[in-house]
Amino acid sequence: MGYIVPDAIESYLANLNRGGDAVLASIARGNESRGLPLVDAEVGALLRVLATAIDARRILEIGTAVGYSGIWLAGALPPDGMLITLEMDEARAKEARENFARAGLSDRTSVVVGDAKLKIAKVSGPFDLIFQDGDKRLYSPLLDRLVGLLRPRGLLVTDNVLWNGEVVPGFNAHPMQNADETRAIAEYNERLAAHPQLQTAIVPLRDGLSISVKRPES
Repeated sequence: MGYIVPDAIESYLANLNRGGDAVLASIARGNESRGLPLVDAEVGALLRVLATAIDARRILEIGTAVGYSGIWLAGALPPDGMLITLEMDEARAKEARENFARAGLSDRTSVVVGDAKLKIAKVSGPFDLIFQDGDKRLYSPLLDRLVGLLRPRGLLVTDNVLWNGEVVPGFNAHPMQNADETRAIAEYNERLAAHPQLQTAIVPLRDGLSISVKRPES
């Protein structure tokens, strides 16, 4: 059920999406019974459009899961491009590598296993695009570091910023999300809106996607 966008509109958008491939479709089907926190195909298509539009060559992703969003992103890279993606869970990271291989993207993807708070300090920029989809409680703590890793006019894209509408107090009569995570996302949205180095718009697609461009004078 769509909390932000009505189901009929989501179905319409899904039927228009021709950007996927057999590997992406296979991962999505397999996840129907697993329920892993993967982006929707419409979000994946937008990620690929954004990466293509800015001619991205270096992309950083926080939260690999099994590589679904990474395939959308890496599919926009040139042969000498690179996606660095951070994943806490070693088993998921292994599966992601296998999925990248199935998609023919092993040569332009690197999966780093470990705590994003620690690993991010060892990552070198600049990046053209950063996709933040990890632990929601780390959204704000990681923000300034991610902005520092982004090139001027680069994009910081963040998933789940509307959190089934629960960032709006009273939107859902019976909230289902973790209250600490809801507060963390609401705080992050406020920081994005006020950040002096970013210009941000939020797209109410699926669970909400923020798109922030780093100001050229940064």
